[in-house]
Formats: sequence, C-alpha cells, structure tokens
Amino acid sequence: MTINLPHVHSGKVRDIYEIDSEKLLMVTSDRLSAFDVVLNEPIPEKGRVLTAMTKYWLSQLNNLVPNHLLSVDPMDLGSEINLDNREFLLGRTMICKRAEMLPVECIVRGFITGSAWKEYKDKGTVHGEKVVSGLRESEQFKQPLFTPSTKATSGHDENISFLEAVEILGSDLAEKVKDASLNCYRMAADLAMGRGIIIADTKFEFGLIDGELVLADEVLTPDSSRFWPEEQWKPGFAPPSFDKQPVRDFLDSVEWDKKPPPPNLPNEVISATSSRYIEAYEKISGKSFEDWPGARS
Repeated sequence: MTINLPHVHSGKVRDIYEIDSEKLLMVTSDRLSAFDVVLNEPIPEKGRVLTAMTKYWLSQLNNLVPNHLLSVDPMDLGSEINLDNREFLLGRTMICKRAEMLPVECIVRGFITGSAWKEYKDKGTVHGEKVVSGLRESEQFKQPLFTPSTKATSGHDENISFLEAVEILGSDLAEKVKDASLNCYRMAADLAMGRGIIIADTKFEFGLIDGELVLADEVLTPDSSRFWPEEQWKPGFAPPSFDKQPVRDFLDSVEWDKKPPPPNLPNEVISATSSRYIEAYEKISGKSFEDWPGARS
C-alpha cells in the first residue's frame, strides 16, 4: 500500500499520515497485538470494525464532547493525493483534525476485572486508591471509577491515581477529562446494556484543538474496551469478551514466553476472532457490518 503523504507514526494497529498542518489521515490495519507483541497473522475485517465502531460511538457521544473526526471516506482526500490500493483503504480510514494529545489515557471501570481485579486482590485498592471491601471478580462498582494511566512509549502503560493525573495535566484539565470520561462511559454503557452488552471498562483518549477538549483516536472498540454478553455475566467469574479472547486462550495454551517471535495462529482462531469483532459491532450498533464500506459479505 502506498500513500503519498508524509508518514507520521505507526503503532501496533494504526498508521498515521499528515494531510496538512491541520489534518491527519489514520489508517486502521488488521494487525493484532497480544501481550504487547504484534502477531504474524492479520485478523480479517478487524480494521474496518474498529473504524465503524469508532464512527458510531463518536456520533452518539458528540453532544457530550466534541471529537476530531471529519470523514471516513478516503475519497474526501481529493484526487491529487495518490492512494494505492483504494479498495484496502475503504472503510478503514479516518480523516481527523490534528489535536494536541494529552499524555494521560482515561480509563473508566464499571466492573472490577483485569489489572484492577489483580491489584484489588493483592492490596484492596484500584489504581492505588482504596475501594469498598468484599468485591467479587467481575462485580459492578456502585459508581464507575475514573482510573487513568500514563502512555508508555514502550512496554505497558502505568496505572496512576487521579492525584497523579492532576500533577501531569493540572487541576482544571484533569477534572474536565474525568467528567467527560465518566459521562461518555455512562451514556455508552446504558446504550450497550439495552442491546445485551456490558461495557466492563474502556479507555478514552483526549486532545486539545485550539484549547478545546476533544475526544480522539479509537472510541469504545473491542481493542479499547471489554465487552461482555449480559446473559453470561455473573459476579465471581470472568465472562467471555467480544474481542481477541480466542487469541489469548490459544496463546495461553502453548509454550510461549510472551516475547517476539510469536507463534502462528491456527485458521480457526483467526476466524473466531474476526467473527467476535464483527458480532460486537452488529450487536451494539444495531447495524449489519455488510453495509459498512469495503466490508466483505
């Protein structure tokens, strides 16, 4: 794939290009990472699902907080920009306003699971702050928790307390991102619950455009969130999630030290993972993925 735009950055999943001084092009690939290692095999349709989910949620949350998205149509870039393999790009591109990204990731937890559950079992805290005793794994908090982390340039992000976020962002901005994160989570969680999906936790990223706080990057996707089927949720157990769980299960079943190079994924694991991503989009949005630009029927 060739795009005659200056390349800005490539992450584990996304490639970012500069359109001009005010706009960026984000291309979401089908790459998949597990245990901070990018795997050898792409997951078909994953990039399109992440883009479709982000567009859906940004439109739902726009009344709560503005966002950076301008268009998901690569044709809006204009004919003067050469896009090799436009078929690949269709449905997986986001034309965005350039934002000054905040150095804090904004995690909201509605249920205790993952790293929060591990810390709670060991210390009775979540992100260093004391919470009510006696919680079981996967139990719902009485109120969602704002639990930020720092962005790691390599390796794992580091969980921090809200007071540490204040030290990084300043009091006013930290309060703004906390309120925006909690408001977005509550609205999204209510909508998803009405469609049989629990959003156990999620990660938001915010930036500033001309001093205004905006929601940016991916939003409420299976990569940035933990989605559970409501009918399979029960406190005391970890429900299956609509994400790369088949990949995690496979990698846990083989001898691998969680360092490159990763083992190759069987075809059935690749197919099961792709199906989970698509199912998550369709259940939450109420739309058929086949109608998304570029989706394979």
